[in-house]
Amino acid sequence: MRTKMSRGRSGRTALGGVLAAVSLALLWVAGMAPSGRLGLAALAGLGPVAAVLTAGRAAGYLCWAASGTLGLLLTPDKGVAALYLAFFGLYPVVKARLESMDRRWAEWALKLIYFNGVLTGFVALFQQLIFPVLPNWMTGLPVLYGLGNLVFVLYDVGLSRLIALLLRRLP
Repeated sequence: MRTKMSRGRSGRTALGGVLAAVSLALLWVAGMAPSGRLGLAALAGLGPVAAVLTAGRAAGYLCWAASGTLGLLLTPDKGVAALYLAFFGLYPVVKARLESMDRRWAEWALKLIYFNGVLTGFVALFQQLIFPVLPNWMTGLPVLYGLGNLVFVLYDVGLSRLIALLLRRLP
């Protein structure tokens, strides 16, 4: 027999905590996996998606903040946790806010600005911490941004379709 989930404050908080734990577990697996780290980090981003869909945007932020902070502290690969904090965990919550706008062109412009800001931050951080002089393979930054934006648009469309599927399946 299915029981109805509590819609009160404590139920939403508990749900956010459980989804944060699932995201944290996926971040830990991503840090241990020999390959597929980006995919697992993106999969960990489904925790905040589910939190937003079932308990609201505040629960999504709680799930993202808790799992991202604990990910930085507990996972073996801090880069995956940082990528989750900056993009894969936060973007689904930001996406929910941006898609409530009336104008599609403004929504897409802000989504692309967000993505390019995160990408620029990671390139700058990479350059400052690891390579003061960019290696040859990074001299093609326009190609990196072009392909990155293409992959981001595909990711956003796929995430939208997954959210639509979840909305049909969730009670």
